[in-house]
Amino acid sequence: MKRPRLLPFNRNPWCKPWLALWLGLALLGGFRPVRAQGTAASAAPAAPAAATAAVSASYVLSPNDEVRIEVFQEDDLRTGAVISKDGTINLPLLGSVKIGGLNQGQAHDLITEKLRADYLVNPQVSLTVVRFASKRFTVLGQVNRPGSFELPAQENIDLLEAIAMAGGYTRIAEPGKITVKRRVGEKEQVFTVNAKRMAKNSGTERFTISPGDTITVAESIF
Repeated sequence: MKRPRLLPFNRNPWCKPWLALWLGLALLGGFRPVRAQGTAASAAPAAPAAATAAVSASYVLSPNDEVRIEVFQEDDLRTGAVISKDGTINLPLLGSVKIGGLNQGQAHDLITEKLRADYLVNPQVSLTVVRFASKRFTVLGQVNRPGSFELPAQENIDLLEAIAMAGGYTRIAEPGKITVKRRVGEKEQVFTVNAKRMAKNSGTERFTISPGDTITVAESIF
């Protein structure tokens, strides 16, 4: 059986197109994709949002919260601080600024206005809560797990939720007679709350728990 005769490379009609393609690729260095050179890398970075925070702007700042303050394109003004017992922090240029008791949006606006008044034309301030202070309340009396409990970060809870965290009522509890002691400044306030009515009527105004509250559930006399 005769073997088929092969044409020389330069006379084979199937080789010429592939040869041309191979030569073209060799000359061009291959078809390597070239990434578009955008202008984003060379453009100035975008300014941060006015209040870039991990929490709602309505969150009320309190002592022992740790915050971070940044001003766009002003690296020397970047500050991390823990709010002191009197509600103040120390900031470059501004010195002592009281932000405790303000919500996050109000604190942001206060710092912005102070910088704008004397130092910067259009300060773009970022205020972030880095760490929340431990905020606790106490439940005593006729509950299944009396003790001290931590308020959830960034959240408000009402009296019924606080009772639930303490394991609920005992069988001899009197939900209609609950006292809440709260210190406001140098004074102590005492509230008497009818949690039974609150539980039955969804339209009843909720009683919000504050850090440091002491809740006491009375014992039923029957």
